[in-house]
Amino acid sequence: LEAAAALLRGARKPVLMVGGGAQGAAAEVTAFARAWRLPTITTLMGLGAFPASDPLWLGMPGMHGSVAANRAISEADVLIGIGLRFDDRVTGRVRDFAPHASIIHIDLDAAEISKIVRAHVPVRADAAQAARLLTERAQPLSHPNWTAALAEWRTRGEHPTHWGAAQAVRQVVSRLKPDDILSTDVGQHQMLAAQLARFEKPRRWLTSGGLGTMGFGFPAAIGAALAEPGVTSMVIAGDGGFQMTAQELATLTKYGIRNVKICVVNNSYLGMVRQWQELFHERRYSEVYLGDSNPDFLKLADAYGISGWRADNPADLEGAIDAWLAHDGSALLEVVVPNEHGVFPMVPAGAALSEMIETEPLPVSGGSA
Repeated sequence: LEAAAALLRGARKPVLMVGGGAQGAAAEVTAFARAWRLPTITTLMGLGAFPASDPLWLGMPGMHGSVAANRAISEADVLIGIGLRFDDRVTGRVRDFAPHASIIHIDLDAAEISKIVRAHVPVRADAAQAARLLTERAQPLSHPNWTAALAEWRTRGEHPTHWGAAQAVRQVVSRLKPDDILSTDVGQHQMLAAQLARFEKPRRWLTSGGLGTMGFGFPAAIGAALAEPGVTSMVIAGDGGFQMTAQELATLTKYGIRNVKICVVNNSYLGMVRQWQELFHERRYSEVYLGDSNPDFLKLADAYGISGWRADNPADLEGAIDAWLAHDGSALLEVVVPNEHGVFPMVPAGAALSEMIETEPLPVSGGSA
């Protein structure tokens, strides 16, 4: 820890990365970041471990991370990771991850330290304990040039405002209250929710991070609803993933679970696979189109005794969200969006974080899904 503090004191471009292992140490990690004035990134599993409203927060890193987070990692001279494993969706091409940085890695599990990214200062410790001790050693950092660069990067990679999955997810997650819990399935909607939701507290975010298990979101939301019956347990799912576990609608009815709000973002595709086939396989679409076989999701919900609403344009969405959330009981909202929108920023597989595609490329003329 003394070596870590010494590195931080000499840093000119410091960055703190917070992972899911620090969810139970959110207060201590937040105090540590603020005491040192460290620009802070939260991984997909770490969202909520540092408040999104804090000016130090840069967003999420990695394959669909923010421009600010990925540029900060690529330019940092000291990077401190706490409670994370540097998985491949965070690092991009490992040999080019944080190429200028001395890395401090704090983790309780010794097997994780230097497993993927070599730690210059390894610290095997409990996240809360290590954060407290580093806070005691704090020397607030002030680097105007670094702060200015981060501020400029924050303005880049904004989502388009035209009608599509991003706008739909933005409108839905904007209605979350601080204590509400958001679960997701796996795919484009998952990454959009991670990019667009703003968590102020730990453990308000449930998502499948390792193996990316389609069908995870809805059962996770049911579990969260049972654990905290006084809050809204919202799940955002895709039309493909929801059908993996849609039969759990019966669980809502059978056990009288009234605080689950299901949002199905329906683009008639396995959207993330389609995005890869579009960008990297010359639009050779294979086994991703669902529009000819999807059920009527409102009829499916009704068959289980669950009320539902549908919107297919921005003018109708706000009213549908109002009715969906105001309904006294669990309910389903289907949002029908265009097929071919992608999720950006994006780091292609095998690329470095510095090689990220910041905004959606212009469509190829003549191509159609």
